[in-house]
Amino acid sequence: MLAKELRKTSDPFVLALGKPAMLLVEEAGRLSMFFASMLRSLAWQKPALSNVFRCFYQIGVLSLPVVMITGGFIGMVLAVQTYDQFRLMHLESRLGAVINISLVKELGPVLAAMMLAGRVGTSMAAQLGTMRVTEQIDALRTLGADPLSYLVVPRFLACLLLIPLLTAVADVVGILGGWFFCANFLSISSFDYWHYALNYVTAYDVATGLVKSIFFGGVIAMVSCHRGFHCQAGAEGVGRAATESFVTSFVMILIADFFLGVFFQSLYYLLWPAPVSFVNGGSLEFLWKGFC
Repeated sequence: MLAKELRKTSDPFVLALGKPAMLLVEEAGRLSMFFASMLRSLAWQKPALSNVFRCFYQIGVLSLPVVMITGGFIGMVLAVQTYDQFRLMHLESRLGAVINISLVKELGPVLAAMMLAGRVGTSMAAQLGTMRVTEQIDALRTLGADPLSYLVVPRFLACLLLIPLLTAVADVVGILGGWFFCANFLSISSFDYWHYALNYVTAYDVATGLVKSIFFGGVIAMVSCHRGFHCQAGAEGVGRAATESFVTSFVMILIADFFLGVFFQSLYYLLWPAPVSFVNGGSLEFLWKGFC
């Protein structure tokens, strides 16, 4: 009804704002329904272990080189970019704390998810899109099989379970890469690097990054499988589905990272209250209260 009323209006400003908003709401509704259907298939039908292990190998094992290279260079880039500023304040010995906190809380989970959205997400969207175009998904339904249980659930489980592990690998390699560069090129003592890293990085910081990566994995799996299942006909449709899966995953990861960051920061102050000042003497709790 709202879409029909929107089409009747002649105001170009209303049309310019209303059409993208309606498309966004419709797409969010389709994605939510697809996610609910996948959860129903997961609850009522156990996926074949052979499909699950195959997805584990394709998503987890084959992604290790990319994730390790990404994590290593993230750590070294952080060392390069922050060393001069810390040296001006005579705090270069504390560089290990900055590198490690940045890695485990933000850069490790987010950049690892970005790389996996490009490698894993586009691959899943292209595979499922090709199956849609060649009517293989319709053939599964004809044979009495549930396409969601056979194609989507194993990929969702693989992303949900393995992307946190890949993020942990990226964090470890990034920490080692930062230490290697600091110790060998910036003349920072290895003792200082590890001492301040262990003193400033807490288990809560590590847990925060890993929990974020669980949400990022679910986002990558759902968006990529949804775009593949609703792929348009032809090679152009498959290419568009792969591109849209990456772009949508990219945007949703950034949005989810913001809201999760606000939530975990507020949770930290709730669990360990402390008079930490923020801007005008308050704390980050006001951000979370603003969203609630």
